[in-house]
Amino acid sequence: MQPTTYVRRLAAAGAVAITLLAAPAAAAPVAGTGHGTYARLHPLADLSARRLATADLVAAAKRGTGSSVDDPAREQQVLDSVARQARQAREAGGDPGATVRIFRDQIEANKQVQRALHSRWDTDASAAPKERPDLEQVREAINRVNADLVHAIAHSPAARAAPSCAAALTAAERRVRHERQLDGVHATALTHALRAVCATGL
Repeated sequence: MQPTTYVRRLAAAGAVAITLLAAPAAAAPVAGTGHGTYARLHPLADLSARRLATADLVAAAKRGTGSSVDDPAREQQVLDSVARQARQAREAGGDPGATVRIFRDQIEANKQVQRALHSRWDTDASAAPKERPDLEQVREAINRVNADLVHAIAHSPAARAAPSCAAALTAAERRVRHERQLDGVHATALTHALRAVCATGL
């Protein structure tokens, strides 16, 4: 799926933050966070937000089909895939265990958004998407973001283990919330998606 098509389908699905798909802004240093640590964590936070944007499409694809938000088989497939990618990235700092822990939270955050959207659409049918995206195409887009996120995790072990990790991650998360104009649902989910980032380096 081409990016332009992806943006178009997000719009059709009623997504509230199409800017999630735009290129991230440069990660400017934040006072008191350690420039190197922040610079490594900002891309990770930004990619997590971009991954959350796909939840809008997944929710739209599943709505009215009887498909559950929980999909253990698909979730395990994702975890197995990112673990393989992390093993392949060992020379760059890839850690399969840390990657899987972070992705478990990414998956749960994605499901938080899906549930919130389904609840919103059930309450207000006029806010529901007018078309159903192709779930397989959506998953292809998710897989591409997953690969970039694995890369960001592999290149951030020192930042994730640094004493300044928590402060730098909080600053990165706040900046991404502002850059991507996240609503309350996506902002709360982003916090969940990032909660294991610093702990994995300890």
